[in-house]
Amino acid sequence: MPRGGPGSGYRRRVPACDARSTVVFDPLLTGYDFGPDHPMSPVRVDLTVRLAEALGVLGHGGLAATPAPVASDDELLTVHDAALIEAVTRAGTTGAIDLAHGLGTDDNPVFEGMHTATAHVVGATLEAFRVVWGGRVDHAANITGGLHHAMQDRVSGFCVYNDVAIGIHWLLEQGVERVAYVDVDVHHGDGVERLFWDDPRVLTISLHETGQLLFPGTGDSTDLGGADARGSAVNVPLPPGTSDAGWLRAFHAVVPPLLREFAPQVLVTQHGCDSHAEDPLAHLMLTVDGQRAAIGALHELAHEVADGRWVAVGGGGYEIVGVVPRTWTHLLAEVAGRPIDPTSEVPGAWLDHVQHRLGRVGPRRMGDGRTPTYRDWSEGYDPSTWLDRSVHATRMEAFPLHGLDPMP
Repeated sequence: MPRGGPGSGYRRRVPACDARSTVVFDPLLTGYDFGPDHPMSPVRVDLTVRLAEALGVLGHGGLAATPAPVASDDELLTVHDAALIEAVTRAGTTGAIDLAHGLGTDDNPVFEGMHTATAHVVGATLEAFRVVWGGRVDHAANITGGLHHAMQDRVSGFCVYNDVAIGIHWLLEQGVERVAYVDVDVHHGDGVERLFWDDPRVLTISLHETGQLLFPGTGDSTDLGGADARGSAVNVPLPPGTSDAGWLRAFHAVVPPLLREFAPQVLVTQHGCDSHAEDPLAHLMLTVDGQRAAIGALHELAHEVADGRWVAVGGGGYEIVGVVPRTWTHLLAEVAGRPIDPTSEVPGAWLDHVQHRLGRVGPRRMGDGRTPTYRDWSEGYDPSTWLDRSVHATRMEAFPLHGLDPMP
């Protein structure tokens, strides 16, 4: 029988209202801007904040805001090479193209102030890590973060500096022994995975469209981490066309068992919403309701396995009116412990703003009118389907390395 995923009428097992939460934000974070023709438009951030404010998720009586500092070069150097930082700084000052460092490509065009804008995103994410590990809050979010493709020595896939990896590195420097990172972006979280490939203290789990068809072309079920950290990387490559039911089936078959066994002290989650059916850059078929269900499940897991310590960041998402603002507003509402009913109407003032600014008609409700359900893996798998073969392969590869039985 199908089972309801979180967000589809299930009984919540987390506090109904969590005041120990914050969003790290500064309007200047929208300065991370590759230009008007680039798919990663900062408008998506502005529209998310406006929608969250219109619904009372942010602002007076809503989620508390924490100022976002700019990361120092020393903080960036904990993960990135000095040569990369110098190249990014030079590009943002002179416009110099540096293909050796990935600067000046169609994906990563240079723009004025590039170094400072990206260091600001890193600073916001670092602050989220600080306030959670320091005990000021249980949950913290930075929707401008999640730049998961950036590598040690080069920019990649719209990502200049890897804010998530820098934040996780900071946790390890504080003595944290186990950090789990779950990436639900449609693209493989290759940068974070690679930067912790040989570190058994960090478990990275990525659910993404198969690299056979989508950038960055990596993230196979056999990619498991370095020789001294086997099992620290877990990948679930999904077939194109995967919708809510299949995605949630894969998620629940892999993520909760691994997190329960690993028992992280902090849960870090990346919430790229480019898995939506309307996203122009990928081929999965999720709805906002399915994405909301994933957010709710991760919130529950943060309380179950990490004593509520949860850092959530944004990521990809290129349908900037109908998808990103709603999904990330649901994320912020979940971080606040005050989830929004997906049948709620989108405020008229927000719709008017979208019409005036972009000449587009926005969505009328906070959901897509679906009730996400999935068939639990314990009921068996169907080897005739691509989805089930992929999930089975991941479980067979990764579960034994964590002492788990891979069979249903």
